[in-house]
Amino acid sequence: MKVLHVVGARPNFMKTAPIMREMDRRGGFQQWLVHTGQHYDDGMSRVFFDELGLPRPDEDLGVGSDSHTRQTAEIMLRFEPVLRARKPDWVVVVGDVNSTMACALVAAKEGTRLAHVEAGLRSFDRAMPEELNRLVTDTLADLLLTPSADADENLRRAGIPESRIRRVGNVMIDTLCANLEKARARPILRQLGLLPRSFVYVTLHRPNNVDEREPLAGIMASLTSVARKVPIVFAVHPRTRKKLDEFGLLPAAETGAVRLLEPLGYHDSIALTDAAACVLTDSGGLQEETTYLGVPCLTLRPNTERPITIAEGTNRLTTIPRVEVELSRRLHEDRSQRPPPELWDGHAAERIVDAVTRGR
Repeated sequence: MKVLHVVGARPNFMKTAPIMREMDRRGGFQQWLVHTGQHYDDGMSRVFFDELGLPRPDEDLGVGSDSHTRQTAEIMLRFEPVLRARKPDWVVVVGDVNSTMACALVAAKEGTRLAHVEAGLRSFDRAMPEELNRLVTDTLADLLLTPSADADENLRRAGIPESRIRRVGNVMIDTLCANLEKARARPILRQLGLLPRSFVYVTLHRPNNVDEREPLAGIMASLTSVARKVPIVFAVHPRTRKKLDEFGLLPAAETGAVRLLEPLGYHDSIALTDAAACVLTDSGGLQEETTYLGVPCLTLRPNTERPITIAEGTNRLTTIPRVEVELSRRLHEDRSQRPPPELWDGHAAERIVDAVTRGR
């Protein structure tokens, strides 16, 4: 069986790596990896290939950054000849980034069977570009591989036939389980002078948090205040660093109590997540990782497409005016001892490969 995998941004790498490994382990698959280049910064891309054992991409489309529309169009233009040349039996797309939707559209137009890993997630907020990507990709996919029961129900309500839906669990947790001991062995805590359970780990990149001066200044003011009581380490996305500089907030941040880091590799990020007293993020993946690890998490968003991380996990939503109060409160919480959600067991890739092999 010939399978073409698409990645474009760092969350995709964590989801694709265990699937490719499982196909290699079983044999009988000819696999190709296409990197669209949506994340082109080394700290956001190359280091993840190295740490997760992903092969070098067979095709690197090199699209780079642009508006959502132009980036999506460029991915489609560059992906179409690759698909026609490779003629796979399946295209496998993961997550909800522009690369996912763009390549899904091309596959559907070319009549190539399409599998969507992490199907069915919904924030019900169409102002989020990722929500539009999810809606389009799920509509086009022949095989919808879901992480949780709520995702199944979302697809049923949208009229997706039951025969196309397969709950497989959370493949991000496969990567976490496979790499947790390596992450815990990293020296980053010692290098930063941090003690376990004594600091806050922060990652923020979404436009509504960082693209305008007022919200970003409010976030930094809250973090600076909390940092007087507990260390804060902030792994700064290139987009966020650019805005801090543009708004004149970077000098204040660099000389304050908030410690700014360059984008981290996967192992260092997991090491900090696992050891943190609390995580503040607007990332989808960290909501899942903290739930599995039992680490208190605050998500700086009005909604989440992963409500299971709230209902069964350690995640809570917050707003910019409440960041300081909620962080201070959650710093004193114990780590959760609840079991992870169903099928978040490190074996999702096996179920995904079973489903692709059977075509359902």
